[in-house]
Amino acid sequence: MSSEIQPSAGPGYPAFLAQLKANIRQRQYQALRATNLELVSLYREIGQAIHQKQAALGWGKSVVETLARDLQAEFPGRNGFSARNLWNMRDFYSSYSALPKLQPLVAEISWAKNLVILGRCKDPLEREFYLRATARFGWTKAVLQHQIDNQSYAKYLLNQTNFDAVLPEEIKAQAALAVKDHYTFDFLELATEHSERQLEKALVANLRHFLAELGGAFAFIGNQYRLEVGGQEYFIDLLLFHRRLRCLVAIELKIGDFQPEHKGKMEFYLEALDTQERLADENPPIGIIICRGKNKTVVEYALRTASRPLGIASYSIVPQLPQDYQADLPSPESIAERLAQWQQADAE
Repeated sequence: MSSEIQPSAGPGYPAFLAQLKANIRQRQYQALRATNLELVSLYREIGQAIHQKQAALGWGKSVVETLARDLQAEFPGRNGFSARNLWNMRDFYSSYSALPKLQPLVAEISWAKNLVILGRCKDPLEREFYLRATARFGWTKAVLQHQIDNQSYAKYLLNQTNFDAVLPEEIKAQAALAVKDHYTFDFLELATEHSERQLEKALVANLRHFLAELGGAFAFIGNQYRLEVGGQEYFIDLLLFHRRLRCLVAIELKIGDFQPEHKGKMEFYLEALDTQERLADENPPIGIIICRGKNKTVVEYALRTASRPLGIASYSIVPQLPQDYQADLPSPESIAERLAQWQQADAE
């Protein structure tokens, strides 16, 4: 059996093929985005029509059920016209009709994810957070539900960093989004009492879940990352790279409460990374110290004198936040301001 000899590709073919693939993927994404935009717009219009008929004619449950049967008969195979989903469309319109700021955001994510946010988040600012985060980080429906379960909205708002003081203006808002106040590692099979080494190994063994809990855009570089300074070896617990920030992210794990001396050690690591590892097109590295617990006042004092970008967070191995965290949340005006910074970062 003879086989044909394929002609060799001409000069520049690999680069041409790579560019062509990138163009195809980009157009596929644009087509999917356009389809989603039209679907969400259609469902909103249907919801508006039902809402108006209810107000004008007093339509109730039986009329909507009849409408669902007629639409499904006309468009077989489309489960989007069930009675339950028609009510969802009505609720969707009612919830967002008075919130023009959020209306463009709902078109950025799928209908299924919109329903999760609509059903589980009642505060408009909380909805805005999850709409923006889902679009930005590409969360799946399952990841979105996990983030809501773990109260990522509150964890973001309560985070303690010095980014405003030490980072360049163009990335400080982005950086603030990359660090939470509290991380939930409920995917780890760890005893309540564990060592830092056990915690590190468990996070590496469950890397996909760990990166999802961090919030997206992180890439893993290594654990026990070796640095040499002055002929001596030092090891960073975890070293990541943040794709949006284009910077290295050093993580130190502490199984006890945050202590001021932890800051000095992390700043030393960041100085070494900045000098020895940072590439010319990268931003300065940032550090995240993740402790079992922290005193917010102690953290505040420590960050005042930090010259390197640092975030101090706590962690648990079961879903929880301090009982009084609601009392610690910023004012609605402050929350709106932070989300406005996020909007500006999205536009840049």
